[in-house]
Amino acid sequence: MTRGHWELFSHPADIGIRGVGPTREDAFAQAATALTAVIADPEKIEPREAVVIVCHEEDDEMLFMNWLGALLYEMDTRRMLFRRFEIEAIEGGLRARAWGEPVNVEKHEPAVEVKAATYAGLKVRRDDAGNWLAQCIVDV
Repeated sequence: MTRGHWELFSHPADIGIRGVGPTREDAFAQAATALTAVIADPEKIEPREAVVIVCHEEDDEMLFMNWLGALLYEMDTRRMLFRRFEIEAIEGGLRARAWGEPVNVEKHEPAVEVKAATYAGLKVRRDDAGNWLAQCIVDV
């Protein structure tokens, strides 16, 4: 297994996000960092305030979509960007804490707005080395 990481990947119309980690929850957290990176540099975001997010879904891919949708909702309604994520599995879903701060246009220099996570390119699975992968295309 490798240490978790996130990355963006190209798509003809939008942007792909991918998280990789030793657990499903780590992969989801890394994908959340990739989602943030589409908008702004995560290194510029201070993890000052925590927000609790709970998602319920039995299917891993649907849970991932629910997680990203809930995260986008929190970003939009709280006008925040998140940088640090802790996710734990719970019966039928996940409980997460996302740390971040209110958007400051001068400091964060947001590049685009992510409208939604899409089912295009959706994958949540383990690879041959035992690492978890969570990915999809986001609509910008």
